[in-house]
Amino acid sequence: MDKVLQKTLGRVARYYDQRKVGDVGPLGFRRSTDLGTLFSCVDRLTEYGIIRPETRFLDLGCADGRVNVFLSYLVRISVGIELDEWTLDEYAPLRSGLEERLKREGLLAPPENILLFHGDATDQRLHQEIRQEAGPAFEEFDLFYTYLVMHEEFARLIEERAKTGAVFMVYGLDRIMPCYEGFRLMEDLSPLEGILALYRKD
Repeated sequence: MDKVLQKTLGRVARYYDQRKVGDVGPLGFRRSTDLGTLFSCVDRLTEYGIIRPETRFLDLGCADGRVNVFLSYLVRISVGIELDEWTLDEYAPLRSGLEERLKREGLLAPPENILLFHGDATDQRLHQEIRQEAGPAFEEFDLFYTYLVMHEEFARLIEERAKTGAVFMVYGLDRIMPCYEGFRLMEDLSPLEGILALYRKD
């Protein structure tokens, strides 16, 4: 990773981690991925080939799109799905503020490879919409991501529909690694930073 990209990712992480928007709102407390923690995982994820320039990434509960923005610099396409429209509405103003900050500091703007969708991540009609607008079908994504909240439901979905070898990243774990039918825990990488587990579909 070159120095400008590394500095940019660090700035993106700090920007969002200072803006845990929606901690109090219609649904009460809302958790957010700590991008500083994710930033600390990037070298290992790239070293093991989990994140590559050709990777197709899908966040199954993207909230304000912060993980999509962060990974957009490192992958081919960064797609997110969010059920709560009021949460997804925070994406545009946050991204606008980020772009202004990056421009002032002479850093890299987010690539134009981010597509976010409102809806139920388990709805196959939404998957068809994503294929029409973004390109990849569900089974063509290489890397899936979720916060711990709906990990079991999403694991079943990925086990049923994703391709063999796809990787499922689960954020928010603490010491105990769940088991999912049809997946192998990547023990050399799990848990990264004590909070991120990775599973490969058999």
